Amino acid sequence: MRRKTLNILKLPIVLVAFLFVFICLQAFAQDYGDAIVGASISDARNLLPMLASDSASSEISGMVFNGLVKYDKDINLVGDLAKSWEVQEGGLVIIFHLRADVRWHDGSPFTAADVEFTYRKMIDPSVRTPYGGDFERVKSLEVLDDHTIKVTYKEPFVPGLASWGMSIIPRHLLEKEDLNNTAFSRYPVGTGPYKFKTWKTQEKIELVSNRDYFEHRPFLDRAITRVIPDESTIFLELQTQGVDSAGLTPLQYSRQTDTDFFKKHYRKFRLPGFNYTYLGYNLSNPKFSDKRVRLALNYAVDKTEIINIVLLGFGTVSTGPFVPQSWAYDQGVLPVAFDPAKARSLLAEAGWKSVNKDGWLEKDGRVFEFTIATNQGNEERQKVAEIIQRRLKGVGIRVKIKVVEWSVFLSEFIDKKNFEAILLGWSVPRDPDIYDIWYSGKTKEGEFNFIGYKNDEVDKLLIEGRRIFDQQERQKIYHRIHEIIYDEQPYMFLFTAESLSILHNRFQGVKPAPAGIGYNFIDWWVARPQQKYRIAK
Repeated sequence: MRRKTLNILKLPIVLVAFLFVFICLQAFAQDYGDAIVGASISDARNLLPMLASDSASSEISGMVFNGLVKYDKDINLVGDLAKSWEVQEGGLVIIFHLRADVRWHDGSPFTAADVEFTYRKMIDPSVRTPYGGDFERVKSLEVLDDHTIKVTYKEPFVPGLASWGMSIIPRHLLEKEDLNNTAFSRYPVGTGPYKFKTWKTQEKIELVSNRDYFEHRPFLDRAITRVIPDESTIFLELQTQGVDSAGLTPLQYSRQTDTDFFKKHYRKFRLPGFNYTYLGYNLSNPKFSDKRVRLALNYAVDKTEIINIVLLGFGTVSTGPFVPQSWAYDQGVLPVAFDPAKARSLLAEAGWKSVNKDGWLEKDGRVFEFTIATNQGNEERQKVAEIIQRRLKGVGIRVKIKVVEWSVFLSEFIDKKNFEAILLGWSVPRDPDIYDIWYSGKTKEGEFNFIGYKNDEVDKLLIEGRRIFDQQERQKIYHRIHEIIYDEQPYMFLFTAESLSILHNRFQGVKPAPAGIGYNFIDWWVARPQQKYRIAK
């Protein structure tokens, strides 16, 4: 028997149109599958969230774990593992109601016991976490039942709710482990939208979607981060479509991607940056203990030149530990003018003078020289270091530059305070609480005040800023902190750079917002005809 076939020419025109629309919708419907391949100039160090102090580790662990709360697209706190909460007694008490439909990636149920365990480890002095300061303000944590937690603070603590964005870790897998040395840090098990699959050191980390994720199954089946320790090589990978997403240098954003190829295959994003780049001094080093020297260095370096040459104008001069978008930023703190003569005058006051014809400044028979250390793979920072080197040479200071692989840089230089000056950046939290970076007691290994900054008034203000809920009163406190820190120059504050990135245009559902583009990553999808990688099994 001959099989009858559909002759579309004999169908009514309305039905033909309907079939055409149906086929198009099927071809480009929101669908599961595919993978996204990103690039990072550095490998992760530790995927245990409370020890993930570098951006590479934090980005990966943030996809594997959840906190009780998170920020939405408009930077408002919403529930994550907590479905709701109540703030009582003027902020002294928070009662969290946890979701009952959450399981760890190994199938075990998530309960309040995991939250209590995480809290105990956050305040354990033997655990080398830089994030413990927020949890030291807790007076007690009570498990009311499997899905209810009562947190009582010693005093009103404004960042209290936001601090519970800290990722929760599994008690059943870690209660007998030494968190500083556990294998879990390389084989994490979380509750998040993606499960850990493999980690090939200095090569790639691969995650697969959690098909039972409590919000919904992510549409992209895999998220792969390739370690490519050079921005130029990452750009070559973009040109061959070997990676789907990456940060861009200003040159790449403004010129090198302005081609038919990139316009056809990629989308570019330019968003405000919640970050600042700085030159930090080891304040235990006698060269930098004199405030006049630090002030002189600030006068000697032209920040506008750096922004124009290195950032091609995609940034603003930084004047302190907040970014211009933050309500804590004091617009009245103005950057000092580039003034080499003023720099030389201050250096002379501090005893650094030119005594030989070679032009180098000396004190007690020693030339003023120091080394700037920064991380490998970040061409912008290397260029910034070179400009600083040139400008400081102009006032008689000899500068060397040392570029170090990221993991070595953190473990051998930062953690051990084995540096004279470092060129780095901070991503700034949405809440302006900067206690962990600037409080004088946060200088232990693994903590963030590695320059050794200490100011009694700043310490007092940092604590006070955590107690006051009224934003206008808090603003006054943080404005004063801004003023003091810029005046003392423990860092040479350089710039806040705009966030420049690129993403392959096959990804749909990307909606830029104040929070950036990654806040709804589980909703990104690729139409089946455009899917590039096989579905993960």
